[in-house]
Amino acid sequence: MLLRLVIRDFVIVDRLELEFSAGFGALTGETGAGKSILIDALSLALGERADVAVIRTGAERAEVAAEFDVVADGLLSAWLHSNDFDTDACLLRRVVDSAGRSRAYINGTAATLGQLRELAGFLADIHGQNAHHSLLRSEAQRDLLDTHAGTQGLARDVARSHADWRTALETRHAAQKDVEATERERELLQWQVKELAALAFDPADWQETEHEQRRLGNANALLEVVATALATLDDGEAAALPALQHAAAQLGARSSFDPALAEVAQLFDGAMIQLEESTLALRRYQDRLELDPARLAELDQRIDAVTQMARKHRLSPDDLPALLARLQARLEELSLRADPDALAERERKTEAAFRALAKTLSAQRIKAAQALSAAVTAGMQELAMAGGRFEIALLPVEEGASWGLENIEFQVTANAGQPLRPLAKVASGGELSRIGLALQVIASQANPAGTLIFDEVDVGIGGRVAEIVGRMLKQLGQSRQVLCVTHLPQVAAQADWQWSISKQTRDGATVSAVTVLDEAARIGEIARMLGGENITETTRRHAAEMLSHPSVIS
Repeated sequence: MLLRLVIRDFVIVDRLELEFSAGFGALTGETGAGKSILIDALSLALGERADVAVIRTGAERAEVAAEFDVVADGLLSAWLHSNDFDTDACLLRRVVDSAGRSRAYINGTAATLGQLRELAGFLADIHGQNAHHSLLRSEAQRDLLDTHAGTQGLARDVARSHADWRTALETRHAAQKDVEATERERELLQWQVKELAALAFDPADWQETEHEQRRLGNANALLEVVATALATLDDGEAAALPALQHAAAQLGARSSFDPALAEVAQLFDGAMIQLEESTLALRRYQDRLELDPARLAELDQRIDAVTQMARKHRLSPDDLPALLARLQARLEELSLRADPDALAERERKTEAAFRALAKTLSAQRIKAAQALSAAVTAGMQELAMAGGRFEIALLPVEEGASWGLENIEFQVTANAGQPLRPLAKVASGGELSRIGLALQVIASQANPAGTLIFDEVDVGIGGRVAEIVGRMLKQLGQSRQVLCVTHLPQVAAQADWQWSISKQTRDGATVSAVTVLDEAARIGEIARMLGGENITETTRRHAAEMLSHPSVIS
């Protein structure tokens, strides 16, 4: 669940540090006080798109940090571990500067927005006040059903399998359409692959070849410089080494007369040892280094062949193996195109694999659709839609599609005895709000996120229906942390805890403030929600009664 939220210079928030409790919490306050700003700030921490407009006027940057608890050996802990983040905590931080740059961090380590969004799926599920309108779109209906059924991973596998089948189908059609062009390309590739394979290029051998060629190509110069060095040291008439050896012997013989000279003699002896070892090393090198014109010519020829091949294909020699692999793969594909039977077999296998996966997905969708339809229908009875019925129809797509073998269509009837029709065609604004809310609450029960957030999803309802919505959220709060931004006293009164968000003027600027309400303060806030600016003793008594006798969850 969400433990802590720190917001700095975000819209009209200068600095807020909020600590959250478990259960169902209500965020209330006057319109425009900044209730939804808290949700927007949390959304930013969870990977939503950043905009420089969120930076508070006069500030250089906006910053949001959200801390969630981590259950050992849970899905969240496993995700953090697999992505090389510390697993002792879950701290998300997002910074947006005045230049529009955005930086993201997970447990103090730089992270990508993709990682934030992926992690968000384990942490929080946010339902905005217009979320029910998205339910009019077929893809949103399908996503909601797959989320409820837990089949998102299987749906992705189906999409990949469908893409493989379509590729095989298109390959066969293309091969049939342009046999002559395919054959010409195949012949060219065969020649290129044969040529590259014959070259037998190996990057490691290539480096050794270049090194040996440079050494042999400069053998004369190397031998000459070695001979000069040996002549200077030991072989010439004026060789230095014998004279130095004589001088060393003289110094050693006289060093007993003066300790200072003994020290110099020791240094001289050390230098002599180095010179003698250098002489021996030069002789060994001279013996090993031989002129080999035949080998040098062979190396020159090899280097020329590799260089010519690389120049021909306009790349570096080190890229030749990758080129060969690409050409071989393309040749294999074209060879397959030249074999109609093989193409047809590949198409058949990929289609069979797709349909097998898609049928498994369909079976799981049918089961989930039946359960969700029954639950939403039951919810409609409570939400002042007695006799209404909700059903998720799976409409067959014979040819199949990237999302499976069926289209998903939410169907509804608001009154008993009337036929089911698509949700988009029959639901009024109020009905759509209530059905959407029931769907969100019920479907959220299958969501892995530990925190569920409802941002004014109760717009357009009131009275008894609002009380039922509050009961739904309270029931949900028994197993999850639930946060709800609401204007309805019937909803807020059901909450386990409540905050009031208000505007204040500080140093000439408008800022948002959050007050944690105790029992007495909650009575005052509920009374304000009931009666507006003129709060009477009657409204206060009514508010106290609402708080002291919340609806019992059966």
